[in-house]
Amino acid sequence: MKFVILGFDGPEGRAKRKIYRPAHLERMERLNAQGRVVLAGPLTDSAGSLIVIEADSFADAEAFANEDPYTVNGVFERVEVHPFMQVFPKEPSTA
Repeated sequence: MKFVILGFDGPEGRAKRKIYRPAHLERMERLNAQGRVVLAGPLTDSAGSLIVIEADSFADAEAFANEDPYTVNGVFERVEVHPFMQVFPKEPSTA
């Protein structure tokens, strides 16, 4: 199942992001190596980040979001997790 994770930066998000970016990216790389990252990146208006991942359950996606270095270290002051249904681009057929 796909989930959208929205991380909203706190007041010190920009400064903290620089410090914790290597740990955040390392964690994302591990998930990407498993083929579970659909897309991810910062919002260009500096509001935060958008991450779309594959997870077994809402609880797994929520745990991933809550354990992210950006969440744990206060880059994100608020995180939302939502189930997501991809319509476009269409996924390749598995048949």
